Amino acid sequence: MKTISILGCGWLGKPLAISLISRGFLVKGSTTSDEKLKVLSSDNIIPFLIDISQEEINKDFLNSEVLIIAITSKSEEDFTKLIAEIEKSSIKKVIFISSTSVYPSLNKVMTEIDETQEHPLVSIENLFRKNTHFKTTIIRFSGLFGNERHPANWFQNGRKIPQPNGFVNMIHLDDCIAIIEEIIHQNCFGETFNACSNHHPTRKDFYESAKKYKGFEPPIFEENEVLNWKIISSEKLQKVLNYQFIHDNLLEI
Repeated sequence: MKTISILGCGWLGKPLAISLISRGFLVKGSTTSDEKLKVLSSDNIIPFLIDISQEEINKDFLNSEVLIIAITSKSEEDFTKLIAEIEKSSIKKVIFISSTSVYPSLNKVMTEIDETQEHPLVSIENLFRKNTHFKTTIIRFSGLFGNERHPANWFQNGRKIPQPNGFVNMIHLDDCIAIIEEIIHQNCFGETFNACSNHHPTRKDFYESAKKYKGFEPPIFEENEVLNWKIISSEKLQKVLNYQFIHDNLLEI
C-alpha cells in the first residue's frame, strides 16, 4: 500500500485524503488545530498537528512516498526549513499546490512558459523546482470553488465586482482532486501545470448566473475604463495526463 502525506487538510486536502483512502492509499494528514485531529481521525486519516512556522516537522509524518503540500503559507523562510526536513525523509515525490495568480493580466492566454509577476509563490515554486533530492510537480490552480465555496457568496454587501468584461478562470474541487490523483497514478513528477476549466465566460455572465442560481440579488459591477484580463490555458495538463475536465461549463454549475 502506498503511503501519502497531505500537509494541510483543509478545503482541498481533506476531501482529497478521503478520496485517496477510498482508492486504497494510507493517508497521513496535517492540521494546525487540536480540535480537528479527531475530525481527521474519524475519516480514517492519520492525524498530525503541524505548523511549519512553529516547529520541526514530525518525522513520522514525512515517512511516506509522496507529499502533497496544500497550505496557504507564502513564507519562503518556512518553506526553506520544510524542504530541509523533506531532504532528510523518505519522500521522493512532492506535489506543490500553487496558483495562477502568479501570472499578470496581460490581455492574453497564459501558458506555463509565460512570464510570471513578482509573487511569493514563484520564489517558493523555485525552491522546490531546483531541489535534486526529490521530484516536484507544481500545480497552479485557478479560482477554486465547490462544496461550501460557491461564487454566489462572493462580493456580498454591496461590494462591486471589478472587470465585468474580463474573463473567469475557475476550477471545481472535483477536478482538483481528480488531477492530483492522475499525477500520482501516472507518476508524472517534475512538471509544472496550469489547472483551470476550459470555459472562460465573462465575469459579468458568470457572477450574474451564480447569484441567480442562489436566488440572490443581481451583482453590482465596477465600470472599469481599462480592460485587464488573462485566460489561463490548461492545454499542457490535458495533453500530458490525457485529462478531461469533469466540470467544463461554468455557467451550468
